[in-house]
Amino acid sequence: MLIQFLNEIEPTLDELYIVGDLFDFWCEYNTTIPKGFVRILGKLADLSDKGIAIKFFTGNHDMWMNGYFEKELNIPVYHKPISVAIGDKQFLIGHGDGLGPGDKGYKRLKKIFRNPFCQWLFRLIHPDIGIGIASYFSKRSRYANGEQLEKFESEEDEWLFQYAKRRLEHAHFDYFIFGHRHLPLDLKISENSRYVNLGDWLNYNSYAVFNGENLELKYYKP
Repeated sequence: MLIQFLNEIEPTLDELYIVGDLFDFWCEYNTTIPKGFVRILGKLADLSDKGIAIKFFTGNHDMWMNGYFEKELNIPVYHKPISVAIGDKQFLIGHGDGLGPGDKGYKRLKKIFRNPFCQWLFRLIHPDIGIGIASYFSKRSRYANGEQLEKFESEEDEWLFQYAKRRLEHAHFDYFIFGHRHLPLDLKISENSRYVNLGDWLNYNSYAVFNGENLELKYYKP
């Protein structure tokens, strides 16, 4: 379905931003990458070869990227949010994990996961075992267990909204674009600034389109 979506938008596509967690788990060994994903990798390579600019942001599920996308697909990979000017609008785009107040436990865990020595130790484990361990924990996630979907409680409880609000005190952005939350959101921060969360493709098939003037949150229906 995702490839069908990319095929349909290709004729009008100028730039594609993927804000992380495209893969449930991704780890690059020296000579090995995770099995699977060949069709989506092929489609991204096809778009890149046709001159469509693609920017990939690592998420908390696929943070262990180390050059494969750049070398094989000519797709730059970003591990932190970046500021981008598109037309006369200013964007701050990223995955969003570890940003904003709270979630101190994950922030400590992220430092371990991002540590080069810890990544080196993990790569010493045979890929079948290492990826198997990661898949096991993935299957225990709230989606695999069929637990309740994420809900919007309030702006005060939205950490990424609070992060965007604080960033706005120091620099203007027309749009803050994030993922991670697994919940499509389009919230007004100020008169000229919005926080948009792209949701996910597990439950919503949600995405955003910027036409040069306005940004719209949409839902794909095959």
